[in-house]
Amino acid sequence: MTMAVQSSFKNMTLCLFAVCIVSSALLAAVYAVTKEPIEAANHAKTINAIAQVVPEFEGDPALSTIEVGGKEYSYYTVSKAGEPVGYAITSSATGYGGAVTLMVGITSDRVIYNTTVLSQAETPGLGAKCTEPEFADQFKGFNPARKKLSVKKDGGDIDAITASTITSRAYAKAVETAVTVFDSITAANTADVDAASGATSECGGQEAENQETK
Repeated sequence: MTMAVQSSFKNMTLCLFAVCIVSSALLAAVYAVTKEPIEAANHAKTINAIAQVVPEFEGDPALSTIEVGGKEYSYYTVSKAGEPVGYAITSSATGYGGAVTLMVGITSDRVIYNTTVLSQAETPGLGAKCTEPEFADQFKGFNPARKKLSVKKDGGDIDAITASTITSRAYAKAVETAVTVFDSITAANTADVDAASGATSECGGQEAENQETK
């Protein structure tokens, strides 16, 4: 009787092991088959979002990251005729139903070109209206130097969605954060240019000094 129990347990263990091996192989095969299509779909979705929020550009957007306030943000630089014309920045803030994540396009002269919602879980018919042009179009051509990026209830220039002030605040906050990230990007770019210029000047000065010595 003991031998039969041991044999049964051994068979069950072997069967379970075989099922695990087959399942793992199937999952690996499905992953291999679907990986490239999923990546291609995500890439197309990202490019489409970028194209919605920045001016016309040439070539592929350049992906970069920057740390601002202890948090890392991703952004895409788009160029035309070799010069940057804008930045598409991913930013988010907490709304009523969770994170409201946007892609915010800002031109090189610090004006918001456009915005688009990447993800949100706000209440249908209320906060979810943040995706509609009636609300979102307020941010097109918005100049933070001339107007305040907050809802009118908070002294700003944005009309909140009816009965959805929390969502409206989150959207405006995400855009405001993107502007802060833009300022950090341009400051870093300026610092890089200054550093390069300084190095060149120093080199040139050294060469002139050497020539005078000769």
